[in-house]
Amino acid sequence: MEKRNLGSTGLSVSLLGLGGFHLVELPEREALRIVNLYLDQGGNYLETAESYGSGNSEEKIGKVAKVRRNNFILATKSTQRSKEGITRALEGSLRRLNTSEVDIFFVHGLNRFEELDEISSSQGALEGVEKAKKEGKIRFVAFSNHVTPDVALNALSLYPFDILMIPLNYFDRFNFPGWEEEVLPRAREKRMGVLAMKALADGFLWESEREAVRYTLSLGVDSLVMGANTEEYLKRDIEAVENFVPFTPEEMKKVREEAPELGSYVCRQCDKCLPCPLGIDIPGVFLLEGQYDRQMQDGIIRDPAQYALRDRLRFWLGNQDYAQKAYQELNPKASVCNECGECEPRCPYKIPIIYKLNLAHEKLTDTRPPGYCRIS
Repeated sequence: MEKRNLGSTGLSVSLLGLGGFHLVELPEREALRIVNLYLDQGGNYLETAESYGSGNSEEKIGKVAKVRRNNFILATKSTQRSKEGITRALEGSLRRLNTSEVDIFFVHGLNRFEELDEISSSQGALEGVEKAKKEGKIRFVAFSNHVTPDVALNALSLYPFDILMIPLNYFDRFNFPGWEEEVLPRAREKRMGVLAMKALADGFLWESEREAVRYTLSLGVDSLVMGANTEEYLKRDIEAVENFVPFTPEEMKKVREEAPELGSYVCRQCDKCLPCPLGIDIPGVFLLEGQYDRQMQDGIIRDPAQYALRDRLRFWLGNQDYAQKAYQELNPKASVCNECGECEPRCPYKIPIIYKLNLAHEKLTDTRPPGYCRIS
């Protein structure tokens, strides 16, 4: 399997990394078979977290580490934000992983501005990470950001992280463009290692697996981390990576414009609908809608399986409050639209802009908690 330099760490990482989240779903014997198969096929990056099954994933990987620790780069994560909490979490992880040192330790899920203040304060998590580095328990420090690219940008200036992990896929590229347009270039400027996750947008792109993997790898990341809960899925991932050929600029443009999952609802942020006679920032409204629910609730009636998948994933990122707060500050609101219709003929993607503006306004001003439609 192809190896790439992981930023300036000196580590050589396989193009496909194996995430440990889905190992929780498997009996131990099956989980170990998948991990060993991945290593046998040339993969060398195993990633887990204390929060995956309350340590269950770490325990399974730890059994492999007992006999094959020198064959792979080992990474784990913690969501603890205090020095005491992250120190305790790391000790537990090392014990479960059967090792005295992890190659990469993540400040996990660094998604909110409030958390940046927490980890950088006196007795914050970064103090615990620094102490662990001096003690030889951590080689390199990373953070993962699942939402709010602005938080990731701030984190890059907060601490000299060696590596970052961000979601990169052709669907969320139009909900959170900052990951591709700002975070990725800034990380490269700083010679950081870049790990990509969520190439399938949490499973939303499952029907376009090969194209989705190819898209993410074409962005020039060091490794794409994917989980697998069957040998078949793992072999498909390995095959996609081993046969990877980067998209040409024309192919990249085509997938961003014509991918079936984007359809005629997801705004591509091309700005061709502007100017609005009433001054509505139409793409800006739709960008906030994307941050609210990934533009997944579009009012189209689908079969139960498709509905369930969208309903499960649209609030997956938990960013609704940030999106609604930003919309409060946006003027004029989408609600001032007088349906003049000037914008719709300009849209290359045939998006029903008037309908979408109305729906986006409802979402961004809805005071009910996410999931209120569910029967409990």
